[in-house]
Amino acid sequence: MFVTFLKFAENRAAAPEFMAAHNDWIAQGFADGAFLCVGSLLPAAGGAILANGESRADHDARIVADPFVVQGIVTAETYEIDPKRTVAALDFVKMPA
Repeated sequence: MFVTFLKFAENRAAAPEFMAAHNDWIAQGFADGAFLCVGSLLPAAGGAILANGESRADHDARIVADPFVVQGIVTAETYEIDPKRTVAALDFVKMPA
């Protein structure tokens, strides 16, 4: 499982111009079954993605294709998590032993 933080960068002012493309990219992540949750970092610091179901290489390739990353609107930082305990609804994110 991955948590990726998308923190606003120098080109933050260009966000409105690329918002539609960024939202399409997010929609594709959900359609592909890779994204579990996407939301804003508060207060107005960027965004965060909770993802599962693809390799680290595939996840990293997906993240660098985000139009916000491509345009330097955000910088991405990803952490890989090996879940050990979850609520029952999240048992599917546990890696096989």
